[in-house]
Amino acid sequence: MEKNTATRILDVAQEMVRSRGYSAFSYADISKEVGIRKASIHYHFPSKDELVKALVKRYRERIVRACELIAQSDNSLNEQMMQFVALYQNGLDSNQICLCAMLAADFAVLPQAVQDEIRAFFQDAEAWLTTLLQNGDDAGLWVCRPSAQQEAKALIAMLQGAQLLARSSEDQTYTFEQVVYPILNAKFSSP
Repeated sequence: MEKNTATRILDVAQEMVRSRGYSAFSYADISKEVGIRKASIHYHFPSKDELVKALVKRYRERIVRACELIAQSDNSLNEQMMQFVALYQNGLDSNQICLCAMLAADFAVLPQAVQDEIRAFFQDAEAWLTTLLQNGDDAGLWVCRPSAQQEAKALIAMLQGAQLLARSSEDQTYTFEQVVYPILNAKFSSP
């Protein structure tokens, strides 16, 4: 079954933003990739700002669902942590980083509605990760200092930074793993 046009537009836009950034794509780029006229894109998304807002909202909802599935699994807390980390590592194979990290670089020039969606993304990720970390701390698996929330903020910052550093290296996966896994193993392996 062929995806509907709006979904195809969002898919192409997401790939472009995650690999190029906000300012480095246009409706003409999307039009060429999807094989439709620019007017067709405007029909679905009257402005680039509306397109990016819809894109961030969809991305945030997908990550929230992925985190919910991780939390509902029978996997150990350590395995759940690794699954969360994999959400950040997976895009590197296609030279893509977290959509919201990419857009955060252009945060000041984005419209308020897009900024709000980006903030919501980071709040959702932080809240989910805080719960995971607190569960591990409560179970005696990890020690979260000064708090699970601070650890969550630091971990998200590390993952986003590792993506950026990896993106500039010849072996992105290797670089990401060299940054992330020694820290994870030191902080979150069972005592």
